[in-house]
Amino acid sequence: MPTNLVIGEFEQLVLLALLHLGHQGHAIELRTRLCEIAGRNVSRGALYRTLDRLEEKGWVTWEKESEAPDRGGHVRRRFSVTERGIAVLRASRQTLQGLWQGLEEALG
Repeated sequence: MPTNLVIGEFEQLVLLALLHLGHQGHAIELRTRLCEIAGRNVSRGALYRTLDRLEEKGWVTWEKESEAPDRGGHVRRRFSVTERGIAVLRASRQTLQGLWQGLEEALG
């Protein structure tokens, strides 16, 4: 895993929000959390495309929960960040912290 990695902003927000949610990592709660911590509205399509992409990269995994009668029998998916996803977040954080160092005066 490279140590000088910066991941995309939205991917990073999704991963961090999932970590905040813990075992409550359903798409509905995730959208709500993203609005709370990032102050942005997220479409369902954008969120699911990003979750699929994160799964392809091995940074997110999901498991099915039992069918919910209130969802017309549809299964809910619970998402979680993998160890690889956590490693990517750590590498990205380290890279960004290095870039921020020494800029306090310039940024005020």
